[in-house]
Amino acid sequence: MTDTLDAAPHIRVAIVDDQQLLRAGFRMVIDSQPDLEVVVEAGDGAQAVRLLTDHPVDVVLMDVRMPTMDGLVATAQLTALWEARGDEAPRIIVLTTFDLDEYALEAIRSGASGFLLKDAPPEEMLAAIRTVHSGDAVIAPSTTRRLLDRLVTTLPEEQLVDSGQASAVDSLTEREREVLVLMARGRANQEIASDLFVAEATIKTHVGRILSKLGARDRVQAVVTAYETGLVRPGE
Repeated sequence: MTDTLDAAPHIRVAIVDDQQLLRAGFRMVIDSQPDLEVVVEAGDGAQAVRLLTDHPVDVVLMDVRMPTMDGLVATAQLTALWEARGDEAPRIIVLTTFDLDEYALEAIRSGASGFLLKDAPPEEMLAAIRTVHSGDAVIAPSTTRRLLDRLVTTLPEEQLVDSGQASAVDSLTEREREVLVLMARGRANQEIASDLFVAEATIKTHVGRILSKLGARDRVQAVVTAYETGLVRPGE
């Protein structure tokens, strides 16, 4: 048992939210896990930027609406800082509610790796932290897809089309487009491989090429591009 626990990755988590009770609840759940530890807490975006500039973490739970500096600005500043230094950027999970969908999408554009509803069950939060830490940004596919479906149908049409994104999507091969559509439906690599009757290693190669061609940091950003360019339609 000891060897198993020692082998588990130790994931350092930061919680950024202006609600102290919510931070305390999240900390209690996260610190109860042998492989997770809350190492930073911040009550607004400005404090988060100060603390996370020099404090190493692996995953950040980032609220959107906060005083002094909101989560959108903090996410953008931290992402730019880590990229400028050449550091491996921590994964940022946006804490959101359905009435803040448009802000969550902007946070994804700013460098976040996915969505988590603030009233999500504890096990879903823990799964999200472990999932993004492992490099896979598909968090709770049903929730993420519902958010994206609602999000894209409510945003103004002019915000959805970008010529650079459209050109990038056009550069995908037919098979890569198939894979991207299945990614947008919340399918994991193993499921996509089964759907297309190919090896999982082949799908991993396709996913890597898709991310490269779209200039996406991870799968969620690639999926957002698929929605914004009309490759995937809400409700499909």
